Amino acid sequence: MARINTNPASLIAQRNLSQNTRSLNTTLERLSTGLRINRGKDDPAGLIASENLRSEKSALSAAISNAERTDQLVNIAEGGLQELSNLLIDLRGLVTATANSGGVSVEEKQANQLQIDSILQTIDRLAESTNFQGVKILNGNFDFTSRSVSAAVADFRVNGAKLQRGGTIDVQAVITTSAQRGALYLSTGGGLDLGTNSGLFTVEVGGALGTRELSFASGTTTAQIVAAINTYSDVTGVVASAYSSGAGTNGVYLRSTNYGTDSFVSVKVVNDAGLNTAVANAGIYQPITDNFRRPSTAAPDRTLFSDPNASNGIRDLGQNLVATINGVSATTKGKTARINTDFLDVEINFNENNAITRGVVNAFTITGGGAEFQLATRVDIAGKVALGIQDVSTRKLGNSEVGFLGALGNGRTYNVVDGDLVKGQKVVEEAIRQVSALRGRLGAFQRNTVGATIRNLGVSLENSSAAESVIRDADFAVETAELTRSQILQQAAGNSLGLANSQPQSALALLRQ
Repeated sequence: MARINTNPASLIAQRNLSQNTRSLNTTLERLSTGLRINRGKDDPAGLIASENLRSEKSALSAAISNAERTDQLVNIAEGGLQELSNLLIDLRGLVTATANSGGVSVEEKQANQLQIDSILQTIDRLAESTNFQGVKILNGNFDFTSRSVSAAVADFRVNGAKLQRGGTIDVQAVITTSAQRGALYLSTGGGLDLGTNSGLFTVEVGGALGTRELSFASGTTTAQIVAAINTYSDVTGVVASAYSSGAGTNGVYLRSTNYGTDSFVSVKVVNDAGLNTAVANAGIYQPITDNFRRPSTAAPDRTLFSDPNASNGIRDLGQNLVATINGVSATTKGKTARINTDFLDVEINFNENNAITRGVVNAFTITGGGAEFQLATRVDIAGKVALGIQDVSTRKLGNSEVGFLGALGNGRTYNVVDGDLVKGQKVVEEAIRQVSALRGRLGAFQRNTVGATIRNLGVSLENSSAAESVIRDADFAVETAELTRSQILQQAAGNSLGLANSQPQSALALLRQ
């Protein structure tokens, strides 16, 4: 057939040429952009997946940047705390040196006090000047705020707490087992009456710090025995007081200076001097279980002074309280309980009367504060880490039991010229412990939280990038092969179109006839 109005061969060639041109253009676009998916029509499902991965990659990069900035902030805080630790160590040395009163003149004491005042001022200046981008770090800006603090709480620290936006956390403790001191009772009938025995009543009193052997003659009053034992309290860790009971257990009450299983009281009878026969109810009494303030008169809890067990030593250990805080079992020592979870890290030191009483304590309410760090890709409470950095100024270092560091200043209670150096040293030791604990906590946060987070986010970013590349990036080996194929097909289609367009000209040959 020879038709000229419609040329099917040309139409076929045109269609194939158009397809080959589009294929070539697509290949050129992929090679020029490096992407297999440049628009939704290239791969709708792949586009959705790759866009989600790109979004996740952006969040991962931001989270890594956040973690690295957090690490730098903690580095700055650590630098300030390190210098503060050095100052506290120097301060402890000055207190110890000044205690050598026999070999130190008044002028030297005053010179040492000047150094101490300078150290205290420097500590306060460090607390106020250590900052990150103008935000002060060690002056309590990053400490948590609280309200409704119970009278049962002597001291507390909030190291970390995750609060919902505008929310609060009520901290409730349940004391299930009371804290106890080590305690023993020496029933001597009041004043020491050895009857016709001319010997000395000799006992060895010991505690967590050491032991001392003391001897008493007949006629020694209870007050004199108490005073003699208390002379060595700083050496033994045991304090004494007079005790009187309607049950006839009158005499001396011994107790450890501290609470907990690290504390104890021991009594070893070296010579009973016949006290057992001279005094009714004489002997060593254990305290009532869970109440170290009262002696137990039960037969098994009484030991005669002449008993071999007494000559070998009777000991009573203290007891750590057992408690839960917000339903979590607490780690305890003496009167102090602490929990450390992802959402709440608090430490509570209870007052003495409450620590020895089982029951519920509504401790306090956390209302805000702290430093929040976004270390995950999702902005929610699970993706944040809340860190509390307490005020390390001299008015805050220390506690309500031993006092605060500012008390070592000139003219204050624990100054080294005419103050109480024994208690002053305890304050310095407590301050060193608190600063060391804070440094350790920040170090653990850097190493185990920030460091691990950076490494984990880095791996996630690598894997997300690889997954996106598989979906979205062009395979150049495939695309170059496709380019060659499309070029050849386009040329072939062009030639075919030329041939198809020339076919109708054969009709002219019929007209020439």
